[in-house]
Amino acid sequence: MGKGKRLTDFYKGIERDTLFELPEAVRLVKEAATGTKTDQTIEIAMNLGVDPRHSDQMVRGVVSLPHGTGKTIRVAVFAKDAKADEAKAAGADFIGAEDLMKEIQDGKSDFDRVIATPDMMAVVGRLGKVLGPRGLMPNPKLGTVTTDVAEAIKAVKGGQVEFRTERAGIVHGGIGKASFSQQQLCDNANAFVSAIQQAKPSGVKGMYIKRVAVSSSQGPGVRVEISALGSESVT
Repeated sequence: MGKGKRLTDFYKGIERDTLFELPEAVRLVKEAATGTKTDQTIEIAMNLGVDPRHSDQMVRGVVSLPHGTGKTIRVAVFAKDAKADEAKAAGADFIGAEDLMKEIQDGKSDFDRVIATPDMMAVVGRLGKVLGPRGLMPNPKLGTVTTDVAEAIKAVKGGQVEFRTERAGIVHGGIGKASFSQQQLCDNANAFVSAIQQAKPSGVKGMYIKRVAVSSSQGPGVRVEISALGSESVT
C-alpha cells in the first residue's frame, strides 16, 4: 500500500474536529508516522489569540526540550580569538568574523542557528537582510548574543527550540522524532506549551491559546484538548 493511501486510511476514521487528550493525540500521530522510510519530525502547532502585527503581542522565545529534538543542529558562531577557541571546543560547526560574514553573503546557508559575541554584532548586523528573513539574527533575549558562547552552543545543540508567532498568530515547533517514545514526545510537548504560556503578552485579552494540534512532517494534524494542557492555556 502506498504511503499516501496508508495515511489516508489511517486518518479516515478520525473526525477533523475531534479533540484528543495529549497522550492519545501523540500516539495516533506517532503510529501514523512509524514505518516510513524517514524518521519523521513530530510537530506541535498552536493558534494564539494574538495579533503579531502589533509588537506588544509578538510571542517569541526559546525552550529547552527535556528530551531534545532528535535533529542535528548546525551552529555558526561569530567570535574572535579566545572566544573563537571556546566555540571550537564547544562543537560549533562554523566559526569566524568578517570571513564568515563574507561566506554567508556569498551564499553559505548550511546552518540552523547563529550565535555571536556582543563585539561581533557590528559585523553580524550587516547580514540583516540575509539572516533576518530566516529568523537567524542573534538576539540577546534569546541567548544567542552572549559572551558565554560555550553554554549557548551546548543549549542549542542539546535541544533548545526557538519559537515565534507567524502572521496568522500561529506558533509551531518540532518536539521530537517518530522514533521517540510516547512519553518523551508528551514531555517535550508540555515543555513547549508551558513556554508559550509563560511568554503570554500582558496586553492579550480573551482566550490566549485557541487551538492546539500535533502532526508528523508528512501527515495531517490531530487536535489536542486544550484544557488538559493546564488551566493557564484557556485564560
